[in-house]
Amino acid sequence: MFGLGLVTYNLAKDWDIPTIIKMCSETGFEAVELRTTHAHGVEPSIDKKQRNTVKRIFEDSPVRLLSLGTVCEYHAAEKEEVNRNIELTKKFIELAYDVGALGVKVRPNGLQVDKGIPVEDTLRQIGDSLRKCGEYAENYGVEIWLEVHGEGTSNLHYIRRIMEIADHENVGVCWNSNMTDIVNGSIKESFNLVKDWIRSVHIHELYDEGYPWHELFDLLKALGYDRYCLAEIPESKEPKRLMKYYSALFKEMTK
Repeated sequence: MFGLGLVTYNLAKDWDIPTIIKMCSETGFEAVELRTTHAHGVEPSIDKKQRNTVKRIFEDSPVRLLSLGTVCEYHAAEKEEVNRNIELTKKFIELAYDVGALGVKVRPNGLQVDKGIPVEDTLRQIGDSLRKCGEYAENYGVEIWLEVHGEGTSNLHYIRRIMEIADHENVGVCWNSNMTDIVNGSIKESFNLVKDWIRSVHIHELYDEGYPWHELFDLLKALGYDRYCLAEIPESKEPKRLMKYYSALFKEMTK
């Protein structure tokens, strides 16, 4: 059975690591994805001693450091920009290994049809880039999770195509619970396109009846998914209160 975790974007963007652990452990959140650029400062720039400290703090806590949420992307028309993102991903892979995280979340962030580049070319470029990152990650026992993200690229048919091109066991999908997943009131058709690659799940406002949360959780159960659903939710003036309510609602909805 899957558990509940937190993406530090945006609710916890101003929290340091001790605060993240305290808030999560007191409200029923079992794991965390640390988003880059936020106050906790877990970035490729930190040194070995700092990395060891981060790893130890989480290992000594009830909260698992599951993943690092990057903004690395591989859709750019400029080859130099694509290569820069691949090299940055490699640095995050090394960081994930050093701090004890399982995954590095990356994303596609759009197509280039306005520049005359065919969709298939961009999908192939993203897939080829992911394979390179997956090959590097394999040496560290780290996984690469492609978030279902970006205008055009959040199309699950495209995500599936990218996964087929990447074709690496260390590369998977981060389901992002987008409204565009819904086809005729259901997400089953979209879910089935990528279910074999799902390694992580982002969820949002559970009170939003526009998204079929119960169906998602049932599909994850049927899949045998046993990792975490990571809450990616806005800031709050009462974060602890919000997290307690969120945790209680999640448990009720996933019974």
